[in-house]
Amino acid sequence: MDKKNALRAGALAAGTTLMMLLMSSPALALTRDDGDDPGPGLSVIQTLGLYVLLPVALFVVIAGLVMLLDKSHAKKDDTTSNIRAKA
Repeated sequence: MDKKNALRAGALAAGTTLMMLLMSSPALALTRDDGDDPGPGLSVIQTLGLYVLLPVALFVVIAGLVMLLDKSHAKKDDTTSNIRAKA
């Protein structure tokens, strides 16, 4: 890819990013809608537990169940069990 195409692609990406940032202004989030009733916020411990510890714990439980219930090791047959070697 030559420099002209690279410059064009970079300008397009930068322009698109800038337009998306300008169009999604966070100031619009301050306006409350009818029926909007936010609850109390989460503490740091609650946030870490919900978004970090809970997914890690679920991963460990699922991985543990897969390893415990895996039956492929029972069907595994060593290739040396049916080979007779001369002494």
